Amino acid sequence: MAYRPIISPAVAACVGCVRRLSRPPVWRSFGTTAAAYGDSSTQRAGGRTRHLVFNNRTGPSLQHFLAQPLAGAQTQPRPQSDASATEPEALPYMAVSDWGQGRRYYVEVYGCQMNVNDTEILMAVLNKAGYRRTVALDDADVVFLMTCAIREKAEHRVWERLSYLKSLKTKARPERAPMVGVLGCMAERLKEKLLESDKLVDVVCGPDAYRSLPRLLSLRSMSADGVANVMLSADETYADITPVRLDSNKISVHLSVMRGCNNMCSFCIVPFTRGTERSRSIDSIIKEVRSLSSQGIREVTLLGQNVNSYRDTSQSDDHDVDGYGSELSRGFSTIYRRKEGGRRFAELLHRVAQVDPEMRIRFTSPHPKDFPDELLHVIRDNANVCRNIHLPLQSGSTSCLERMRRGYSREAFLGLVEHIRSVIPDVTFSTDVIAGFCGETAAEHLDTVSVMEAVGFDMAFMFAYSMRERTHAHRKYSDDVPQEVKARRLTQIIDTFHATAARRNQRFVGTQGLVLYEGLTRKHARPFGSDDYGHKVFLDVPAALSLRPGDYVRVRIKAATSASLSADALRPTTLRQHYRDFPQPGAAVQHKGSC
Repeated sequence: MAYRPIISPAVAACVGCVRRLSRPPVWRSFGTTAAAYGDSSTQRAGGRTRHLVFNNRTGPSLQHFLAQPLAGAQTQPRPQSDASATEPEALPYMAVSDWGQGRRYYVEVYGCQMNVNDTEILMAVLNKAGYRRTVALDDADVVFLMTCAIREKAEHRVWERLSYLKSLKTKARPERAPMVGVLGCMAERLKEKLLESDKLVDVVCGPDAYRSLPRLLSLRSMSADGVANVMLSADETYADITPVRLDSNKISVHLSVMRGCNNMCSFCIVPFTRGTERSRSIDSIIKEVRSLSSQGIREVTLLGQNVNSYRDTSQSDDHDVDGYGSELSRGFSTIYRRKEGGRRFAELLHRVAQVDPEMRIRFTSPHPKDFPDELLHVIRDNANVCRNIHLPLQSGSTSCLERMRRGYSREAFLGLVEHIRSVIPDVTFSTDVIAGFCGETAAEHLDTVSVMEAVGFDMAFMFAYSMRERTHAHRKYSDDVPQEVKARRLTQIIDTFHATAARRNQRFVGTQGLVLYEGLTRKHARPFGSDDYGHKVFLDVPAALSLRPGDYVRVRIKAATSASLSADALRPTTLRQHYRDFPQPGAAVQHKGSC
C-alpha cells in the first residue's frame, strides 16, 4: 500500500514561505565540519569558531520541515549535529529580547547611490527598534559599513577601515568596544571571509535582510561569535518602509523603485549580490513622491540597478495601462526570457512627473536596451523630467560587447543615440566605460575611443576592469590585459572624454538656462547648483539677490569646462515659468493640467 504524507497547515505555510524565495532559505553555521543549531551560545570544535549564517545555498530541505512534529506533539530531542533535527522553536532568532534600546549606531557609506538609499532604509529599521544615530564614531555602540563589491578597490578600502576599527576595539576603547557590522553587496559576496577574519566583524547583513538586523544584533550580543543574514529575496523591495534621510537638509533625494538585475553582464557582480529584478508598486512610489513634495523636496531621482526595466504587476485603482512602453530598443536583445505584461517605466515616469510640476525628476541607472519610444516621449513632453540620459556604453567594440554579454552592437548603440537625439534634440548623455576587459585588443580599445568621440558624452564614469569572483567572466575568461596596458588605455579614454566634453559644453556659453540652487560648496563656499542636463553650475550671485537651497534661478552661462559650467545668476524663477519663456526643443504642446 502506498502512503501519502499528511502535511499540517503550519508546515505547509513554511514550505510556502520557501517557495517565495529565489532559493530555499538556509540556516548554516560554518567553521566546523558539522552544521549545528540551537541556542546562541559560543560553539567551537577543534579550536575553530562557529558562526550562525542565514543564506540561500545549502541546508535544510523539505524533509527538514516534514520531520517536525505537529503543534503540541512531544518528541525526543535529537543530536545537534543533525541539521534536520532542529526544532523550529529552538532556532536562535525565535526568542531573543531586543538589545538595541537607547544604543547608538554610526554608519559609513561606500559605493553607489543605491547604498545611500539602503542606508536610509536601514536607519528607519534601526530607529524603530530603539537605536539612535550618532555622527561621532567615538560615541557609537555599533559601527556599520555599507559596502560596495563592484570593484576590488572599493573592497580594499573597506578592509583597511575594518583593520582600523579593530584597533579601536582592542586598543583605544577596549572597555567599550563597538560592535562592527558589514552591510550591502560586500556582505553577501564575502560573508564567510568577513566573519572569519580575526574577529574584525560581528554582524554581516546582505541587501535583502535589513529587516532582520535588530535581531541579528541581539543574537550577537548573547554570543561570542559572529552572525550573518545574506538571504536574497525574490520580492523584497522595502516599499512599506519610509527611509530616514541621511541629510534632512538636502533638497534632492534618491527614491528606490526597483531592486536587483536580470541582465547577467559577464563583468558584473550585481545579480549575485542583489538578486533578481523586482519592482515596487506604482501606487507606493506615487505616495512617497507626494510626501517628498509636501516636505519641500525639489528633485527626485528614481533609482534602480536597471531602473528602466521597471515592471509593476500589482493592481492599481487609478491606472491600468498594461505593457505600455514594454518594447526593447531597436537592435537590442537580452540573454534572459523577458516577462510580458505589467506597467512599465514609461508609465511610472509619466505619473511621477504629474505629482508636482515644480519638482525635477531624474532616473538612474538605466540599460540601453530599455528605451522604447513611449519612454522617450515622456521625457520630451514633461518639462520637469530632466533631459540628461545615462547610457552605459562599457565598450565601443562589438566583439568585446559580445564577451560582456551586453545584448547590443556598436552600430545598435550609435543608432540608439541618433534616435534619441531625433526625439529629444537637446538631450545630453552620460555613460560608463570599462578599459581593459578580458581579451580586449588594441583595435577593440580604439573602437571605444571612436564611439566616445562620435557620441560626445557630457559626463562619464571610467574605470579599468576589475575581475570579480562568481561572475561569468571569472568562470569563462582570463583577466589577461596587463595593468599597465589598462592604465594607459584608461588614460586615453579619460583624455578623449575631457576633450570632447570641453568642446561640446562651449555651446552653452552665452545662453540662458535654469539652475536648481543647492547651496555653497564645502571647500570654497562657492554658490552652486545643477541644470537639467546634468551639469554642475557655479554661480556668481549679486548681493541684491537672495537665494535659498531649493530655489530655481535663471542664469546666463559665461564659461564652460569639461566638468562644469559657470554662470551669472539673473533672477529667481519657477520651473514652469522658465520653460514658458524658453520652450524646450521638440516638446509637444502641453495639455491643461499636465506638466
